[in-house]
Amino acid sequence: MLVLSRQRDETIMIGDDVEITVVDIRGDKVRLGITAPPHIPVHRKEVYDAIQRENRAATNVRPEDLPQLPPDGTAGRGPDPSRPR
Repeated sequence: MLVLSRQRDETIMIGDDVEITVVDIRGDKVRLGITAPPHIPVHRKEVYDAIQRENRAATNVRPEDLPQLPPDGTAGRGPDPSRPR
């Protein structure tokens, strides 16, 4: 682990695309501003861990646990405007 000291308004670069700036320091809390391209997800660690747990749980879903889809493939599209009610 690389440990760096920064003061308010100082920035750390990760690669060419990610900037982490110390925005504020209050007591034992530090506020960070993160600038990253849209294709790089940025999450707090606890949110990232929850996403990973949900993704792992989703891989354990069996086909019989899912609702049956209509054979014509129209599930989730809403009403078909060309079909009379």
